[in-house]
Amino acid sequence: VGEYLERWLESSVKGNVSPRTYTNYRLQVRRHLTPALGRIKLKDLTPFKVQGLYRSKLDAGLSNASVRYTHAVLHRALKQAVKWSLVPRNVAEAVDPPRVRREEITPLSPEQARVFLAAARGDRFEALYVVALTCGLRQGEILGLKWSDADLGAKTLRVNRQLQRHRDGGGLVFSEPKNASRRTVPLTATAVEALKRHGRRQAEEKMKVGSLYEDNGLVFASEIGTPLDAQNVVNRSFKPLLKRAGLPSIRFHDLRHTCATLLLAKGVHPKFVQALLGHASISITMDLYSHWAPTMGDQAAAAMEDTLREEDCTEPEEDSDVA
Repeated sequence: VGEYLERWLESSVKGNVSPRTYTNYRLQVRRHLTPALGRIKLKDLTPFKVQGLYRSKLDAGLSNASVRYTHAVLHRALKQAVKWSLVPRNVAEAVDPPRVRREEITPLSPEQARVFLAAARGDRFEALYVVALTCGLRQGEILGLKWSDADLGAKTLRVNRQLQRHRDGGGLVFSEPKNASRRTVPLTATAVEALKRHGRRQAEEKMKVGSLYEDNGLVFASEIGTPLDAQNVVNRSFKPLLKRAGLPSIRFHDLRHTCATLLLAKGVHPKFVQALLGHASISITMDLYSHWAPTMGDQAAAAMEDTLREEDCTEPEEDSDVA
């Protein structure tokens, strides 16, 4: 199993997923799968042995989510082994991975969103926060934006890449988003104006540092043009901004959730929200946010009421001959 997993990583995974995903898969293989299953012959791997691995990891203190991720990696690896005719079946399909409780979504309310944007006015990252809240982009997608992706005249942004940090110390890297995440999103007038102000500020920063500026064409960069570390943005800017505004200490990702819930609560069609967020299917969108859209139920009830309401009309008199 161990030998197969290493070959699978190099021949099937590497180059076909983002660098960060490859790093995560490799960590799962070398930290959890190979130590426990590596010496077992691939053909002798059984559901019982895999289930025992999951149980031992849970008993050792790993979270349900971590063990489920380990299961996902093993399942994908064995699925490829079946395709390559190395084994007759995927034994991971006969195993029950632990259930994971869905993480709590804590979006801002409409009033809180307005307070947040007001507090961000004039901040160096004002445009970043406006784009996050009004476009629903992931943080890595925002930090990967280049000015060539923005068409302020047409009021659109193209999501072509994301900026991520390697977990094994490999630094910041740009990678392509998943197919569904590569998209063009509309910009509000507020976002367009914020980006224009941000562009002027960035031009001033370039003039100040002169030749020291590393122009990577990034919309959001450090004062010398280098890519921004997501955690630094959160710790040095986002969290202090929330505190100054008197808002709850939400995660940056909750700005994306805020975008979705505000739109759905206003009756925007979920299909549009799906496209805006870059979800692979509308079922993902509805699974995450359906209970945040109470007005949708009201609209459905009103539509049904209108359809079935009897018209106010007078019954025609019966024909006496027919009677």
